Amino acid sequence: MSMATADYDDGTIRCDDHGITIRRYYPWGPKTIPYASIMGIKTLALTGANQVRRWRIWGSGDFVHWWNLDPHRPKKDTALVLDVGRRVRPTITPDDVAAVARIITGHEQG
Repeated sequence: MSMATADYDDGTIRCDDHGITIRRYYPWGPKTIPYASIMGIKTLALTGANQVRRWRIWGSGDFVHWWNLDPHRPKKDTALVLDVGRRVRPTITPDDVAAVARIITGHEQG
């Protein structure tokens, strides 16, 4: 197995040459999504009407968004929703939302 160079890693979310790894996604471990599988990315504000979502520490409350385990989510105000072509969309709260969005978007174009 080759080691990929990380473009971003905050301990919960890792972006490297192969794709994005969402740690603590499943109870048994991480989920890795190749960039080619990401059809789109959308920001989701965790303020106003969506403020209650910031308390979703893990799992899904609406059967559309799946949140990885992130005990620091209540202190964050923006999430990224990854469209992977399925009903359930991985929804993440990286420490640097703009950097992760830029990396994913850069791989969509390149």
